[in-house]
Amino acid sequence: MESPTPDIHSVDLALLAEAEFRKMFSPPEGVFRAPGRVNLIGEHTDYNDGFVMPAALGFSTFVAAGPRPDGHLSVYSVEFEEGREFDLDAVASRPTSHWSDYPLGVAAELRAYGIPWAGANLVIAGNVPIGAGLSSSAAIEVASAMALLAVAHGELDRREIAAICQRAEHNYAGTKCGIMDQFISCFGQVNHALLLDCRSLDFEPLPLPEGARIVICNSMVRHELAAGEYNLRRVDCEFGVNFLQPYLPDVSALRDVTPAQLETLGGEMPDRVFRRCRHVVNEIARTLAAAEALRRDDLPQFGALMRASHLSLRDDYEVSCRELDLLVELAGSCPGVFGARMTGGGFGGCTVNLVNAADVDSFKFEIRRGYQNETGMQPDIYVCAAADGAGAVIGGLD
Repeated sequence: MESPTPDIHSVDLALLAEAEFRKMFSPPEGVFRAPGRVNLIGEHTDYNDGFVMPAALGFSTFVAAGPRPDGHLSVYSVEFEEGREFDLDAVASRPTSHWSDYPLGVAAELRAYGIPWAGANLVIAGNVPIGAGLSSSAAIEVASAMALLAVAHGELDRREIAAICQRAEHNYAGTKCGIMDQFISCFGQVNHALLLDCRSLDFEPLPLPEGARIVICNSMVRHELAAGEYNLRRVDCEFGVNFLQPYLPDVSALRDVTPAQLETLGGEMPDRVFRRCRHVVNEIARTLAAAEALRRDDLPQFGALMRASHLSLRDDYEVSCRELDLLVELAGSCPGVFGARMTGGGFGGCTVNLVNAADVDSFKFEIRRGYQNETGMQPDIYVCAAADGAGAVIGGLD
């Protein structure tokens, strides 16, 4: 499938969320939208204080919201056709592996941050593919935060919103993610990727080339070990930092280590830890080089860096899988493809491809045919444009 025209589909989903809210409660105070994202390059660098290059997508989550007086949070998902209700004075911060962990976590973290509100009803609708590595979790977190702030008549800087949503994912969903997903969901810009410094949170919008398209291929698989392995990678990176600090006292994250320093000092590390660190250190350098390639409109160089990123994720960070590798290999044989790589946490999900606009149709045909021949599955294919970040869609505060 291709992604639908975002503006048209956004109206449909916003109206759906509003209609469901009216049916269950009363007219909502507003409907709020937050997008998913794709990361062009810079994978597993955000929680190492590095650089990333995400773009917000036309896929979004919509949350209709209104107040309630009893200190409870009611959440209902149109997609899952189920709801839950929580007493916010009696919530434990432990993951339950349920979709409600995300809005519940945001509600609890907003309260902990000092945003006063007596309770809220939320109705959620969206079209961010779940489990595809396009950050459906950040979309629901940021949309929920926008909605709950409106109910409380509160205001926060978008950087604060992103940080609160990140803490919600850490404490209530159990994933020790970096800031990238929540940040791009807040700050996305139409037709631009962002070069984001995950330490300072400074960013540079980078115009995406008019003659190329972002094409996302969904492998249709999500291996169950993903969440636990993600957290283990973070532990390995922290081990590497602790190992290097006696030699490099100014190092507080892998962001501070150069490739040359790692090659010189990392020989005594456990091999697995060394390879994890090598991926991160080199990926940060690749991301900065890719930004420079975009500034020059040098798509062949950008694509070569995407390819190098995938090989590093496959061999050093070991977060790819057979299906993702196959999609990247198939893309490499298609005319008009500048570059291809896995995107997201790994172990399934999607690849991101930069494709010459004139070759998109033939690319889709070849990928579908090749992938189905090898796996028996049809990949979903989304031809995307970069979208704006979160805000009010119907009523409320932006």
